[in-house]
Amino acid sequence: MLVWLDLIGGLNLANPDPEIDDVALFWHRVLTIGWDPLQLGTLLGFLYLFGTGHYDLGHQLAVFVCLGMVNGVIGINYAHELMHQRNKWERGCADILLAMVMYSHFRSEHLLVHHTYVGTPRDPVSARYGEGFYRYFLRVVPQCYASACQAEAAKLARKSLPWAHRKNPFFLYWGLQILLLVAAYLIAGWSGIGLFLLQSIVAIYHLEVVNYVEHYGLTRKHLGNGKYEPVHPRHSWNAAHRVSNWVFINLQRHSDHHYKPARRFPLLQNYTQTQAPQLPYGYPIMTVLALFPSAWWSRMNPRVRK
Repeated sequence: MLVWLDLIGGLNLANPDPEIDDVALFWHRVLTIGWDPLQLGTLLGFLYLFGTGHYDLGHQLAVFVCLGMVNGVIGINYAHELMHQRNKWERGCADILLAMVMYSHFRSEHLLVHHTYVGTPRDPVSARYGEGFYRYFLRVVPQCYASACQAEAAKLARKSLPWAHRKNPFFLYWGLQILLLVAAYLIAGWSGIGLFLLQSIVAIYHLEVVNYVEHYGLTRKHLGNGKYEPVHPRHSWNAAHRVSNWVFINLQRHSDHHYKPARRFPLLQNYTQTQAPQLPYGYPIMTVLALFPSAWWSRMNPRVRK
């Protein structure tokens, strides 16, 4: 349905005033913060419902696959928006959303590694030219965890603090994840943990297929001595498709997000073809196309080379 709506809705090339202050964006902030209790209540509510034993395994698996899709497409996306804000409350909401899909380290990896090294070999998330999605997925999941650990260790070391210091956010990540797993067990036993992990895997897949699309084949020029050119809009794929940008809260205006990472989603700017590379379709189509490597390469490799 979203694919057809995207095709019917066309492109939105208009740009809002980027200087609008946070007061005017109150309801946009409520949207992202308010998703936390809604997602948590839905997740625990279905665990309680299925813990009664009145539903067969097929129903349970189907529902939690669907929950994983929603928590990946909406929940992690909202967490991404919240983690970029300076407000500790919003960052805390992001941590809770990420813990619900067992991917808490994404905050450290995304802020400390991805935005610093995007488009370079030091960024695991930047998909390489000619790299298929399945190889990418098997590579990026362990590499992102390792790079997040290393980045937090380096951050602590710059302050002469050990990795095991209480300021290491990994202790918060692990604590939240354990708390949720314990809650799942208390509500629905071992099957509750299994269903919780199932929706987490589905959500992580949806995150990483979007990550694959966002920077595929794009690189920053190496300037020598381990330095690269600054990040510009041309280092991310842009998509101006109206309906999917509503659903993804303008994540497809990814060129501007990397150019101005702290800019809230309603203010993200669109770029023209001369300013940033354009995806032929929005994420709903591109993420499906990514599952068929030959079709993906035939469509995207010429665009990368151009």
